[in-house]
Amino acid sequence: MSNFSLDSESFDHGGIIPKKYGYKNGNHSIPLKIGGVPENTISLALIMDDPDAMDVVGKIWVHWVLWNIEPNVIELKENSIPSNCFEGETDFGEVGYGGPAPPDKEHTYIFKLYALDKKLDINKKSTKKQLEKAMNNHIIAETKLEGRYSP
Repeated sequence: MSNFSLDSESFDHGGIIPKKYGYKNGNHSIPLKIGGVPENTISLALIMDDPDAMDVVGKIWVHWVLWNIEPNVIELKENSIPSNCFEGETDFGEVGYGGPAPPDKEHTYIFKLYALDKKLDINKKSTKKQLEKAMNNHIIAETKLEGRYSP
């Protein structure tokens, strides 16, 4: 087993995501720290979504998709992405990070990080669905970080 992990200096797992990372409050992407990447990893992919949106909009709301992150990357700096990786389209209809924006009450946001055995050859601006299809049968390990955000 690996110690594959995803953390943030801005909030603890299950903790409160600071307001400045919200879609309507600055929309700065959250700094993330990556640890314990499995040895045979060729690339990493990240998906941030909001499963609590299902009750409000009838689907899990996608906030960020990022892929072809080099396996030696140990952090994603605030409001920045590593070079040579790609961001896809969110459910806001935009490419890049779309911060938390719960319309009703506190929601839980899940950051899922995947270690993959290949680089993905998918269209820039792909969606979560296209990313998940491309990752199918190529996931070596996965880890997640959860945070909460209130309107």
